[in-house]
Amino acid sequence: MSSVRWGIFGTGAIAQAVASDFAFVADAELVAVASRTPERARVFAGRHDIPRAHGSYRAMLDDSGVDAVYIATPHSHHHDLALAAIDAGKAVVLEKSFTATYAGAQRVVEAARAKGVFAMEAMWTRFLPAVSAAREVVAWGRIGEVLAVQGDLFAHRDFDPADRLFAPELAGGSLLDVGVYVVSFAQAFLGDAREIRCEARLFPNGVDAAASITLRHSADGLSSLACGLDGPGPGRMIIVGTKGWVEVEPRFHHPDAITVNRQGVLPRIIEAGPTGRGYCHEFAEATLRILAGETESPVMPLDDTLEVMRILDECLRQAGVSQSEADMSADLS
Repeated sequence: MSSVRWGIFGTGAIAQAVASDFAFVADAELVAVASRTPERARVFAGRHDIPRAHGSYRAMLDDSGVDAVYIATPHSHHHDLALAAIDAGKAVVLEKSFTATYAGAQRVVEAARAKGVFAMEAMWTRFLPAVSAAREVVAWGRIGEVLAVQGDLFAHRDFDPADRLFAPELAGGSLLDVGVYVVSFAQAFLGDAREIRCEARLFPNGVDAAASITLRHSADGLSSLACGLDGPGPGRMIIVGTKGWVEVEPRFHHPDAITVNRQGVLPRIIEAGPTGRGYCHEFAEATLRILAGETESPVMPLDDTLEVMRILDECLRQAGVSQSEADMSADLS
């Protein structure tokens, strides 16, 4: 295989943004899109010069000219679509959050590992140049031993129970949509959590509007995190060490720079902007790993995804919110 032929499930806003970034991904071709609405697939394909538009998910799974599938549907749909793609022998990249539940994430990971196909969560933040620079600064010991992570991600949206951000049947809510970013960031720098505490505020329909999350990590690091859809916020993230701290400039989930602060030393700004809209970096990683015959990314390994989903699942439980995976069998027959 000299290149990876990609297909996209879904035609929403994130699918549109990702499709435009494929022009920056070496050894990758965006060859197909699938939607439950044939007209949406045709319009999307025409807009992005995609050769094939499928009017069903099954049609793309049966397309032998597709090697890998990016799943850009609502969280609740990821589980069944990923399992079907894995069963068809196709590599999968699932938009965050990976699934709607921890149990669902476990089933997808088990299926991918059993089948020996590549699977990865599309947590684009982990692959951005500025965040990669922060990892290097920490790895070099510039701020000493990492002690804590502090940060938030708020994105004010007008409450609309029919919108996928707020719809219970589509696994809406702040924790799975924006909370996943803060939890994944903390887990990347501090490791797994051994204590999880969450307080949440709910929308009128019972979906989580905002949450405050406190984690004690495996090596005794602490993280203090907040997320929400009912108000604005800076979107700042700070990594605290024994000799200084790194600030990932707002908004941290798509930053252009970091600032390294060390005791007795002037702050150092490292500029590292993304290519395109920033989504190409995660797909460059996935394409590279698939061509190499690998089944996971060392930057976003499946064990990390499982841990993040476990934390989010427990936060939802403490908030009194129940999520579930949608039954997509009718759309896959």
